[in-house]
Amino acid sequence: MTSLDKPTTGADAQRDGQGGPDAQDGPDGSQSLTEAALFEAFGGVRGLVETTVPGLVFILLFTVTKDLHVAAIAALALSGVLGLARLARRDTLKHAFSGVFGVVVGVAFAMMTGNAKDFYLPGMLYGLGLAFAYLISAAVGFPLLGLLLGPVFRENLSWRTRNPGRKKAYVKASYAWGFIFLGKSAILFPLYWWSDPTRFGWVTVALKIPPLLLAVYLTWIFLAKAPPPIDVIAEMEAEEEAAEQAEKAEKAEKEAAAAARVAAGEPEPTRGEGGARHRRR
Repeated sequence: MTSLDKPTTGADAQRDGQGGPDAQDGPDGSQSLTEAALFEAFGGVRGLVETTVPGLVFILLFTVTKDLHVAAIAALALSGVLGLARLARRDTLKHAFSGVFGVVVGVAFAMMTGNAKDFYLPGMLYGLGLAFAYLISAAVGFPLLGLLLGPVFRENLSWRTRNPGRKKAYVKASYAWGFIFLGKSAILFPLYWWSDPTRFGWVTVALKIPPLLLAVYLTWIFLAKAPPPIDVIAEMEAEEEAAEQAEKAEKAEKEAAAAARVAAGEPEPTRGEGGARHRRR
């Protein structure tokens, strides 16, 4: 049984505060940890800007010029600049390329069909798929949000077997994300068929950030009230350090015994001699 799945006893919980050193600061410390992890996982304010501005530039230029190529090239160029800026700051590749990839796919769709609304279609399909993924994973007791945030909180999958209160929070948060994304899809898909490209684009941009902020806020509420995460990374590091210390102690004990035999004038038996003595016995 690994440290990810072994049950937590009362002594264990008291030792690590149900969440390692970071969780020993009380409710305020747990909330601060949750805020920092959510900020890292979703890219923070900058991540929200980077996922919104290219689409905003696209629909703005398309509204003014009615030229699909100009709008698509401008959005793609801006997204590339933002991605390069991320790389220059040595941010994670996930945050650097996620926005660029979405814009590239959207531009490809729009250029192939000649319909400006198709710039937003890949993102809509992705959001609808995420909605079902969140809802289904929560329904089967394996919430997607726990899989996404577990490594960020250094708890991995320990919430599944060792921290039931935290698993319950991840289930609630995954339901929240699923229903919010589903509600957003319920607005956008009818507009995709019935609305003109300009109006549809502005509605899509307007619905980019508010639903995401609502989902993040609800996640923060659920997790801030949940038990702190169990830092399984720290546990595994402590186990490895303890094993190394035990190995060093055993080696030192053997060296001390050998030195004592030499000081007493007793020759250290060789492996062959030891075997011969064993046979004579």
